[in-house]
Amino acid sequence: MLDQKRDSFKGWSFKTGEFFSKFPLSPDQITLLAFLFVFIAFYFLVKQEFLLTIIFFLIAGFLDFVDGAVARFRGCSTHEGAYLDTVIDRYIEGILLFGMLFLPLPAVLFPAHVWIFLTLFGSIVTTYAKAAAKEKELVGQELKGGLASRGERILLLLLSLILAMFNFRWMVCLLIFMAFLTNFTALQRVLMALKNNSGK
Repeated sequence: MLDQKRDSFKGWSFKTGEFFSKFPLSPDQITLLAFLFVFIAFYFLVKQEFLLTIIFFLIAGFLDFVDGAVARFRGCSTHEGAYLDTVIDRYIEGILLFGMLFLPLPAVLFPAHVWIFLTLFGSIVTTYAKAAAKEKELVGQELKGGLASRGERILLLLLSLILAMFNFRWMVCLLIFMAFLTNFTALQRVLMALKNNSGK
């Protein structure tokens, strides 16, 4: 849902791009810096240092916003940069979920790794459903929408880390919710693409 409200953040994006454009880093370098910080977050997640995990995950997420803001402000947005950003986005989610496999999470209905896998799978298919709809020419513009776009998924991952500070079972319960939500969103996008094509 948040991907459909990007226009609401244009003012903030402009100011962010203006500020960070003062630094001698290209948008692609900022993207790769976000990639580095998520590995640091992964390290602290495995060590069960959740506060540090949250801090570095927030930095990675913020830099992921900054790279695009800087590119737009400088007028140097490229297809290559957008592609790199999209791929790194998937890695950021995947690396964090991979780190959760090293936590002593309790089983809730099924082992926790089942819910982690289903969450990651739903996230990947949600993104693929968008890309495939454009590739197969079912839609003319990028497919957006659904209950759990990337913005919602990042917020839920952040919440799961906060819950882990208090109770691993709460974390697993949120992962169960995410597993259903991400796969439901993937199905939503598939149906949106098919409906759009049938209306032509």
